Amino acid sequence: MKLLLTSGGVTNPTIREALVEMLGKPVEESDALVIPTAQWGHPLCSPQSAWRTVAAHPPGGSALTGLGWRSLGMLELTALPSIDRDRWVPWVREADALLVDGGEAVFLAHWLRESGLADLLPSLTDTVWVGVSAGSMVLTPRIGAQFVEWRPDAGDETLGLVDFSIFPHLDYPGWESNTLDRAHRWAEGIDRPAYALDDQSAISVVDGVTHVLSEGTWVDLRA
Repeated sequence: MKLLLTSGGVTNPTIREALVEMLGKPVEESDALVIPTAQWGHPLCSPQSAWRTVAAHPPGGSALTGLGWRSLGMLELTALPSIDRDRWVPWVREADALLVDGGEAVFLAHWLRESGLADLLPSLTDTVWVGVSAGSMVLTPRIGAQFVEWRPDAGDETLGLVDFSIFPHLDYPGWESNTLDRAHRWAEGIDRPAYALDDQSAISVVDGVTHVLSEGTWVDLRA
């Protein structure tokens, strides 16, 4: 897969240009599936916040589903175990991009495995994964106990498709838990490379090459 791991979505021209390059064509000629599943695992999310993402309603979905996709569908992971794989796998394979919304990353990792989508990901070589917050963190090896909001006994391990961890929403207005000082303390418990990203920043991973994209603030917490 080609990975576009964002904190707040496709929020500026630099991140959008990277998305178009990964797609190999304009967004307006591309088909996407949005995955809102992570929202159900986070206590601050709700049916209303999930709707805002799916409906591309600002501020929830304007930087993800509201980019002008040629077609947009919803893929709810919690439903997939109850339907035939022969039905939903073609939906995924035909999509140019998977738009994976934020919420609770450990919950999302659980349903990526339970649904069978996690096993399918390595074969989706041309598909672009566009993650927002937990939708990006889920591909890292660990998210840190600070970000676990689902089950206390679930641990903080996620899928580990990349070799670094992400501290999202750096210095987000009104969020005292997302300061740079908190990010450094969080990184002390993460035994791997780690980046703090604000909502104008993202990380691309293509053919194993990692690159930070930003019109805002980002910090390599291991530097």
